[in-house]
Amino acid sequence: MVETCKAGDRVPSVDLYEDNPTNKVNAADLFKGKKGILFAVPGAFTPGCSKSFVHRRLLQETLPPNCPFDSLVLSQVSVFQTHLPGYVTKAEELKGKGIQEIVCVSVNDPFVMSAWGKEHGANGKVRMLADPSAAFAKALDLQVDLPPLGGVRSKRYSMVVEDGVIKTLNVEPDGTGLSCSLADKIPV
Repeated sequence: MVETCKAGDRVPSVDLYEDNPTNKVNAADLFKGKKGILFAVPGAFTPGCSKSFVHRRLLQETLPPNCPFDSLVLSQVSVFQTHLPGYVTKAEELKGKGIQEIVCVSVNDPFVMSAWGKEHGANGKVRMLADPSAAFAKALDLQVDLPPLGGVRSKRYSMVVEDGVIKTLNVEPDGTGLSCSLADKIPV
């Protein structure tokens, strides 16, 4: 049995996948000599992972072209209530605080992760990595069995990593909620 990861542990050496099944990215290598954030979600395109962004986009699409209030209105729409949209929105701010790499991991295939990232404008802001067999989630002992979502998934969490060492770890108490692991809660 694997012990649940904690602050002070090293990120495990597990292959994740970016964009396609032939593009392996070793999790331990991601943060060598870097400070970064890794956050994980139970599944791409699930409501808790992307719903506020969809509402924001729908609002944006309903405003008339060149509406003088569009930026003001859109700035008042919360995008920090869900995982991926919050990190995409706050990417520049986080990088301004010394974060060099922001990574999203989910138990999905790399094609799904790539499409989800494109849907939310993650390119250049958040790397979208697939953990198709939940090997990374299991190596951290942060897996959860969710039969309605296809079985074993990752718990929802975020971590700050410096040079491969987990500095802080925020795991949602029930493994799927939206409280301590959001972008506006990450201690950098």
